[in-house]
Amino acid sequence: MHSVTVSPKYQVVIPKSVREALKLKPGQKMQVVEFAGRIELIPERDIKELRGFLKGINTEFKREEDRV
Repeated sequence: MHSVTVSPKYQVVIPKSVREALKLKPGQKMQVVEFAGRIELIPERDIKELRGFLKGINTEFKREEDRV
């Protein structure tokens, strides 16, 4: 886990290891979500990058009646 400091302008620096692991680029947009008392940053991805990310997902499960 990494620790960051909030600047007087409310800015934070994302640690290099996290930037590299998520393949973030300068200028890339992120969604900011407040959830259960924490801040989550979710990188926006080009739709082309998402192609095939659900390949192999198990769809054989019981669905609720109103979700069929």
